[in-house]
Amino acid sequence: MSHQHVHEDHSMAPESTHSHGDHMTPGAGNGQHMMMMQMTFYFGYKNVELLFAGLVINTPGEMVGACIGVFLLAMLYEGLKIGREVLLRRNQVNVRYNSMPVPGADGTVLMETHKTVGQKMMSLPHFIQTLLHIIQVVVSYFLMLVFMTYNGYLCIAVALGAGLGYFLFSWKKAVVVDITEHCH
Repeated sequence: MSHQHVHEDHSMAPESTHSHGDHMTPGAGNGQHMMMMQMTFYFGYKNVELLFAGLVINTPGEMVGACIGVFLLAMLYEGLKIGREVLLRRNQVNVRYNSMPVPGADGTVLMETHKTVGQKMMSLPHFIQTLLHIIQVVVSYFLMLVFMTYNGYLCIAVALGAGLGYFLFSWKKAVVVDITEHCH
């Protein structure tokens, strides 16, 4: 059972409200088509609008296809994150190490070392990183909007795709924790 909220603007001429499957579509009589956004999690496959106005899921097969696509998109997102890190490490330029003495707990002096890595702004690797960053941001917002459909099937596809993507792409990513490091 789903609850829909329909807000009408009473300052304009009255519009007709027609039922369209499980969703109400204000103004459908005027040639307008507007799907109402679901506000609670639900499991369904009828009239599920996915990212674009013309992309509406109405059959179980369409939902399975959409879930597979969303699953792959979430995996791509995890792969992009790791791929950008690999490219950055491969194209490191201007590596500097800065060491400074830090008092230890027992009165000894420890040396804290910071590694600074940079690359030239006007270089092909930086342009590629910028392009990949744009793609990563767009994919992340698409995944967020898919999750905001509140459709349980699509939300599970996002979570499982991100999980499998992390499992496949991040297993070599070693996280070394330096106990003298203060910025994690």
